[in-house]
Amino acid sequence: MFLDTFKPKQFTLTAPSPLLWRVAFSNPPVNVIGPSMISDLKELLTELETNQTVNTVIFESLDPDFFLAHYDLAADPAEAEALPSPTGYAAWVDVLVRLSHVSAVTISAIRGIARGAGSEFVLATDMRFASLEKAILGQMEVGFTALPGGGAAGRLPALVGRGRAFEILLGGEDFSAELAERYGYINRAVPDSDFERFVTAYATRVSKWDRRVIRDIKHYINKYTLLPDSEYPLHSDAFWGAAARPEFQSINSQLFEHGLQTRSDIEYNLGRDVGTIFPKL
Repeated sequence: MFLDTFKPKQFTLTAPSPLLWRVAFSNPPVNVIGPSMISDLKELLTELETNQTVNTVIFESLDPDFFLAHYDLAADPAEAEALPSPTGYAAWVDVLVRLSHVSAVTISAIRGIARGAGSEFVLATDMRFASLEKAILGQMEVGFTALPGGGAAGRLPALVGRGRAFEILLGGEDFSAELAERYGYINRAVPDSDFERFVTAYATRVSKWDRRVIRDIKHYINKYTLLPDSEYPLHSDAFWGAAARPEFQSINSQLFEHGLQTRSDIEYNLGRDVGTIFPKL
């Protein structure tokens, strides 16, 4: 049994029922996405791609402040790229494309911060519910002199429209759950006191529908709203091309000097503060 043998290092997997699974991220100090988490996610996706029982998967976080902070900017990219890639795409693109296509309904239950690759992860799930008081979303890559590498520029326009996609990606700022709901970035902002009850009730309800109907609904919605998979590697190539430039490296170094990837003011306010740091060349 997969549930007995799967031992992820940076999230927990539980099964409240055979039809419903819950994935809870836990990678202290701030839940960054690095090679180990990507490896765990690839193994989980391999199971979900063939599993004929699970109808709904909730993704959540054990950290009350950070859902997924962003990509691990201290990691060696070669470690993630050395992992198996069934799509043949770059490591993070492989995860997000496959996540979008699994037959189970995928729900992001966002408490805390989901920026950068964390935002890209929730955009790749089928639905996004967020704590009204605690959730923050954003794509801050423009402040690093880069395009988001996981396809946010391809997924956001279908959700929020062209103008608001420009606003999100070019502003690089944080979005509260209230504003994210108004824009269509998330499905719904739910008062935190009701959040757990709402997400569990909704996911449980959906998990009980006929699997064939779930599959068909997902197929047609994906057909009419997602870019061709082959478009997403272009975003990854653009990001890693930018990451190799001295401007990106300068900003990255300065942010680490200010405490990036620790429970510091810079991580809590990255959407604001990234706009105050510029390359030193």
